[in-house]
Amino acid sequence: MLARVANNLFWMGRYIERSEHVARYLNVNYFSSLDAPHELSQSRQFMLRSMLFMIGDPINDHNLTLDEEQVLFNTALNQEKEYSIISNVKAARENANCARDLISTGLYEAINRFYHYVLNYNTDFFVKKGLYDFTVHIMEQTAVLRGKIRGSLLHDQVYAIIMLGINIERATQIIRIINAKYHDALLAMGSYSDEVAHSFEWTTLLKCIESYDMMRRFYRKTPTSSSTLEFLVLNGDCPRSVMNSLNQICKHMSVLDRSKHPLKDSTSFLVGKLRAEMEFTKVESIACDVQGFIEQILQKLVEISQKMEQEFFNY
Repeated sequence: MLARVANNLFWMGRYIERSEHVARYLNVNYFSSLDAPHELSQSRQFMLRSMLFMIGDPINDHNLTLDEEQVLFNTALNQEKEYSIISNVKAARENANCARDLISTGLYEAINRFYHYVLNYNTDFFVKKGLYDFTVHIMEQTAVLRGKIRGSLLHDQVYAIIMLGINIERATQIIRIINAKYHDALLAMGSYSDEVAHSFEWTTLLKCIESYDMMRRFYRKTPTSSSTLEFLVLNGDCPRSVMNSLNQICKHMSVLDRSKHPLKDSTSFLVGKLRAEMEFTKVESIACDVQGFIEQILQKLVEISQKMEQEFFNY
């Protein structure tokens, strides 16, 4: 296929995954604040600042009072904001249009319906009482799209490229959400004996990544900073973990690069190196410098994405 079309497929997958994580973060943070255990976490201003921090538009002026309806509109339906859900859905559709001949009719039609649902959603209704309905539909529709990708495409290079985009974006968004909730935990300072390790924000973090029930079944105890980080970063059996995403990236990269011994400046080498580092990392080394770990792994994920574009999508 043309490198340009491969790039469209890759970014189609990324934008689909990104729209889901923004929607879930919006949903969980908004409604979790209603039963948070301490005053700061119950604050709407705290919740709105957390949303903006996660999507990359942080507010550093703590004296500024945010307009709730404006923040919700910007995050979901403002086409002028690159981070908004509608911008991500629009970009996914545009990339799907450019690769129309390589994806199934069912997948394209599902993306098209998804786009028109978001485009035509009533803005006034959303900012006043449509948040739950809108975000749940986004999460459900992205799950439908992933099902269409897995069930209506040959598992060849086209499928591999889309899944590479999905899993690189998933790992990136997981780290960004961890970063945001760790920042919230430091600000909230918890409500239990340990100010950060037992913060309510770790429970919210797991719900933001749709992993709370899985984590409770695995550990059978209340989430703490260490157990949450271990589960979301290092547990390969958790489908939402960074480790699982790296395993999937390695699997799909082998379809594009079949060499047994990848060159040291290749994408396969960078992916394999990061996966090996994660495989032999202990949660204690992450917990002692969470911020440093976040910055380091985000940089490595950016390098992998950039190298992939240079190696396979350069045109």
